[in-house]
Amino acid sequence: MEGFLNAIVLLANFALVPGLAYGSQLALGALGVTLIFAVLRFSNFAHGETMSIGAMVTIFFTWALQSWGVSIDPLPTALLALPVGIVFTVALVLLTDRLVYAYYREKRSEQVIFLIASVGVMFVTAGLIRFIIGPNDQIFTDGARFVFSVRDFRDATGLDEGLALKTTQLVTLVTALVCVVALFLFLQKTRTGKSMRAYADNEDLATLSGIDAGRVVTIAWTLSATLAVIAGVLYGLDKSYKPFVFQELLLPIFAAAIVGGLGSPVGAIVGGYVIAFAEVLTTYAYKRFLGHLLPDDWLPDGLAQLLGTEYKFAVAFVILVITLLIRPTGLFNRRSA
Repeated sequence: MEGFLNAIVLLANFALVPGLAYGSQLALGALGVTLIFAVLRFSNFAHGETMSIGAMVTIFFTWALQSWGVSIDPLPTALLALPVGIVFTVALVLLTDRLVYAYYREKRSEQVIFLIASVGVMFVTAGLIRFIIGPNDQIFTDGARFVFSVRDFRDATGLDEGLALKTTQLVTLVTALVCVVALFLFLQKTRTGKSMRAYADNEDLATLSGIDAGRVVTIAWTLSATLAVIAGVLYGLDKSYKPFVFQELLLPIFAAAIVGGLGSPVGAIVGGYVIAFAEVLTTYAYKRFLGHLLPDDWLPDGLAQLLGTEYKFAVAFVILVITLLIRPTGLFNRRSA
């Protein structure tokens, strides 16, 4: 029995808890993508750089607060700086919409035109980010590192294996839960949220019914940018801020949105956790886990790892391809991806 408990604790420490935190970050990113697709009918490839530039502004303000001696220890100071990053990023995406996307919306251009325009916005934003903050990793985490450490868990339980919960992981899980509940209450209970849903269902009918299309578009960009900044800051706190990684994150974020069904908020959340756990569980080395369950002479010689960690984004790609082949509308959506 003790061996089984040690195996479960080991798996929770290295796969389940990190998978929950990573899945929450992907879910928030995918929610932003799916909101834009539902309202504006295109896949916004600039979403990863929106996450990045919002996180970058938050980092600068975090460093300023730290230099002034302002903190909310044991929580990360970045939580105080987060509203500044959100306000800046919302203003930036609304300006981008006014300068770029509004022109094509007025001409009623095809979706592919919007998609190509978003790729252009992505490259311009990426260049701006690298010019300002550079290509190197940036650490901005402070506060307590752990809610409880492996040693605390071992002392409390007497097990050989331990379980640690980082403060950033707890902050990620709580923040994601608050954001998801607030978003669903907004969409389901408020007049503006219902207007957005009606506009997403039928743009022409909603406009004829008196819904202000411009206001719906503004709110969609605002919500998408807010979720993007929160996801980017949480990812940076949990790991570190790397400007190049946010373009790589586009693949699992889009995979999450498409697996759940582009345009479906519920699907984006489910897809985020599906992709995260698929990546974590296929790249985890199971030898130590099996060592608690099997006799020594049954153990494999290797690490018992399905894929190396360098291939984790390939997992998202494979799931994305399988979804598009078998169920292109995703798990929860009515509209084709």
